[in-house]
Amino acid sequence: MRTCIISLVSFILLLTATTVAQQPVKIDPQNLKNHVEFLASDSLKGRKPGTPEAGVAARYILENMLAAGLQPMADNGFQYFDVVTGVDLGGTNSLAFNENPFMLMEDFIPLAFSSSGDVEALVVFAGFGFDIDEDSLQWNDYAGVDVNGRWVMFFRADPEPDNSESAFIPFSNIRSKILTAKDKGAAGVLLVTPGSMEKEDKLMPLVVENNEVTAGIPAIHITRKMADQLLLSTGFTIDSLDAMIIRQKHPQSFEIEGVLSGRTEVNQEKQQTVNVIALLKGSDPMLNDEYLVVGGHYDHLGMGGVNSGSRMPDTNAVHNGADDNASGTAMVIELARKLAAEGAPARSIIFVAFSAEEMGLLGSKYFVDNPPVPAKSIVTMFNFDMVGRFDKEKNSISVSGTGTSAEADSILFLYEKELPFSVVHAPDGYGPSDHAAFYAANIPVFYFNTGVHTDYHTPFDDTELLDFDTEAQVGDFAAEVIETVADAENPLTFRESGSKVASGRTGRKLKVTLGIMPDFAGSEKKGLRVDGVTSGKPAERGGMIKGDIITSINGMKVENIYEYMSRLSKLKHGQTITVEVLRNEKVEVLLIQL
Repeated sequence: MRTCIISLVSFILLLTATTVAQQPVKIDPQNLKNHVEFLASDSLKGRKPGTPEAGVAARYILENMLAAGLQPMADNGFQYFDVVTGVDLGGTNSLAFNENPFMLMEDFIPLAFSSSGDVEALVVFAGFGFDIDEDSLQWNDYAGVDVNGRWVMFFRADPEPDNSESAFIPFSNIRSKILTAKDKGAAGVLLVTPGSMEKEDKLMPLVVENNEVTAGIPAIHITRKMADQLLLSTGFTIDSLDAMIIRQKHPQSFEIEGVLSGRTEVNQEKQQTVNVIALLKGSDPMLNDEYLVVGGHYDHLGMGGVNSGSRMPDTNAVHNGADDNASGTAMVIELARKLAAEGAPARSIIFVAFSAEEMGLLGSKYFVDNPPVPAKSIVTMFNFDMVGRFDKEKNSISVSGTGTSAEADSILFLYEKELPFSVVHAPDGYGPSDHAAFYAANIPVFYFNTGVHTDYHTPFDDTELLDFDTEAQVGDFAAEVIETVADAENPLTFRESGSKVASGRTGRKLKVTLGIMPDFAGSEKKGLRVDGVTSGKPAERGGMIKGDIITSINGMKVENIYEYMSRLSKLKHGQTITVEVLRNEKVEVLLIQL
């Protein structure tokens, strides 16, 4: 009897231990809070890429991933890449007209994307710098003047300053105007801010664009006072020309007597930043060479300021980014802990904290272009961006990318029925976060988000405003979806869902598009790399494929995203164009009908 009792007790204890071991590990709200409090603390100064504080955040993330039992990937858990974080004027910037010098920072300043160079040449005034030939709008500031090898001076903006719906707006981008001048053979350009645009005669600030792409020629902003000195022999003033062109709605272009000697030296400041990468190796030897990516970006806007992305650009303060995206980073860390503790699923999972998302999805783009495993072995991507500010009135979260695989909706339906909130399924694969780079590479994506709020991209996105209990529920729900995809017999079936082209990224309203996702980061130096081609759009119909490098459109050079957008702005629906591309180092000419 005693032996039977002992055996029964032993069986009960074993059964209890087994039951406990098999219970799923929960996402811990306190862990989420601890991670967010650290990442969004004032001491990390907004986690701007390239700063020591961002490095502290990266090391913290990696330490927690390794503590969860993950293996470091890439270079001991870090994938290094460079970002442009600033510009610096060298010591040789100068301008002199007929040997009379002007003062740097008082009379003139090179643009942040100016190329460095020396130009000694005549100056041509070319109105607003337009060359437009449209059915409803014709305007050519270059008619009747020769600008080849010369400086071209033109106004910023357009001749309809009070018309918010002006037809000139799509052509008024500074880079587009500079490209037009360069196409005409200009050796350098001088920009003037007209009084109709700004009453104060001040120089533009030297603000970095987070992009390596330069203008290709010296590009300098000058004051109206300096422009009047150049115009002295003509009888015009810059204000009289501005008023005349606006009144007459007609170009006024002419050569100016005298020689302008100029030198520009603009140096880009680059800093190294890192993606943090760690691996949970899959348990099935037949499937563990297929990979899911679970990621979110850890960078934010630093101290804010002009061109930082802050919605309060005049406020210099720590942009803590508790929701954006310390919340998503905390989720990635907790998912790593939970999934590792429960035992690895069949497929392997790569956990990634991306850097430089706020600079234009640079970290995720770099990861997709330089994956630590064969690119074709990545079968799904889960992205967590702003998952901490649950809106109780809406009582819902969003999961985007549900149209990018045939199975996504049905998998979500399996688990969302028991949730205390609803789940909005959004089919599009493209979006303003890191999953976009994966979708462009034909990888199914899931993008979890609890919504934008009024503190977005301000110094008020703070930890105390987050709902960690609900975030934990979102995490448990996401984990069930991740485990289902990781353990499925077959990988998800990719489907194209929505455009792979960014809309509105450059602020231009294009009449036509090719239907591609271009390389916004400017990492390709031979032209504009095609990072995705949308099914059924002109580019695909014309034979363009992912990886092509566009070098010209209709015989006009394309060296970067800005030149590409400018070329497109001058094309029309129904037009047939030639596009030269580099494909495997060989030039191909494509005939594309828009």
